Amino acid sequence: MSKKHPVISITGSSGAGTSTVKETFEHIYIRENVYACYIEGDAFHRYNRKQMKNAMDSAEKTGDRNFSHFGPEANLFSELEGVFKQYGETGTGRTRHYAHDEDEAKRYGVEPGNFTDWEDFPEGTDLLFYEGLHGAINTEQANVAQYADLKVGVVPVTNLEWIQKIHRDKLVRGYSPEAVTDTILRRMPDYIRYICPQFTNTDVNFQRVPIVDTSNPFIARWIPTADESMVVIRFADPKGIDFPYLLSMIHNSFMSRPNTIVIPGGKFDLAMQLVFTPLVMQLVERMRRAG
Repeated sequence: MSKKHPVISITGSSGAGTSTVKETFEHIYIRENVYACYIEGDAFHRYNRKQMKNAMDSAEKTGDRNFSHFGPEANLFSELEGVFKQYGETGTGRTRHYAHDEDEAKRYGVEPGNFTDWEDFPEGTDLLFYEGLHGAINTEQANVAQYADLKVGVVPVTNLEWIQKIHRDKLVRGYSPEAVTDTILRRMPDYIRYICPQFTNTDVNFQRVPIVDTSNPFIARWIPTADESMVVIRFADPKGIDFPYLLSMIHNSFMSRPNTIVIPGGKFDLAMQLVFTPLVMQLVERMRRAG
């Protein structure tokens, strides 16, 4: 953790909704005049799309049918830890981009399914912002979590997470429902080993809970809307969190535990603004005083 160069990490599984949380933080940065440096979790995958397919095929020939992007073999955990550590110490580091589709390929100047070259962070940034699968990972080989000043988990209940992933991968990435289902099943052991444990390391967790029937996510025709959901917000350390203020500002919210507030799904963005604006500004003010 660093006073001069804070690091914020947003972590969640594929389809969990971390991109939505990223957008809220971007609005906070613009409003509060914070200059953030962004890195994507996909930049620290070990393989491009073709290499990943070859690695999966090779693993399956040895009997490993669960090789996935969730596990350490397919990622650069030590390099990600090193970037968090370097930025916290010096405000510098390197990253790259991964082009998922044709639009991103045009933006980054590489073929779909490939990485750009590594490049240095811009100079003079106020903080580092990570969004991806492993922002709070802690294994025997790498402890990324220790270098993040604010760690946020985005964790829909499992069936909802699957519905969101199926719909996203079908509509945005053009995958068949069968292919997405196969991916979910293949990733499950690594989801349990490497994704779930991160949420014990996070400072704040947001868990969206649908209040409609999602018992069979593989035939769901649409994603439950915000108004068809509640959001559970859990704080690892509730000290300093103004719960009476949050309850007064977010109508129909309530406390379910001393460190947990439950809000209507339609108030998700408002809640994030109310929770994270003071936390971000505390980090920025600490940074500016230290500088």
